[in-house]
Amino acid sequence: MKQVAIIFSGCGVFDGAEIHESVLTMLHLESHGITYKCFAPNIDQHHVINHLTGEEQAQKRNVLTEAARIARGDIQDLALLNPDEFAALVIPGGFGVAKNLSDFAFKGAESQVLETVKTACQKFNTQQKPIAYLCIAPALIGHIHKPGTLATIGTDPDTAAALTALGAEHVNCEVSDIVVDEQQKVISTPAYMLASSISEASSGIEKAIARLNTFIS
Repeated sequence: MKQVAIIFSGCGVFDGAEIHESVLTMLHLESHGITYKCFAPNIDQHHVINHLTGEEQAQKRNVLTEAARIARGDIQDLALLNPDEFAALVIPGGFGVAKNLSDFAFKGAESQVLETVKTACQKFNTQQKPIAYLCIAPALIGHIHKPGTLATIGTDPDTAAALTALGAEHVNCEVSDIVVDEQQKVISTPAYMLASSISEASSGIEKAIARLNTFIS
């Protein structure tokens, strides 16, 4: 079975899923002959950001509805995700991971993860199925995997320290590379935590998906 689940956290780097990372994930999965299904939690976003001005907007948006923009409508409520039906899981980054899937953006080492996200990831882990965490998504690793699981968000010392405090073992990593915990089958790459262009983000994501493919082939 070569079908992978993807969890999106909205639509847009500042308040949802990072669109470039999300599209690159789907592209690189497809290039390896891997099919995928998209999921997102059916909840309100923490807030809404005007991506032109960077200002917060006085409105509400739904994470699932917004993520449907990226998935071209082919997406389901995260509550319906059954890990038994998938070989692996990928979580692209974007501030939505740290604002909607968790509160890492606000509480760092004291953060919590949305229960539906935590449950889904833990089920994949219990079944020894690989999970790829992109960009800021490795902030979830300490909540889900055993203490000492290898992870990377790149080279930012403050964010790395928060990951370490949550129980992961941070490894500095360049944008074009990946960090793999072989025992936990956890893959991470910095993507836009370091990338200055879509091609730079693509380089690490491509390696992450290629490594994911070796786990499920």
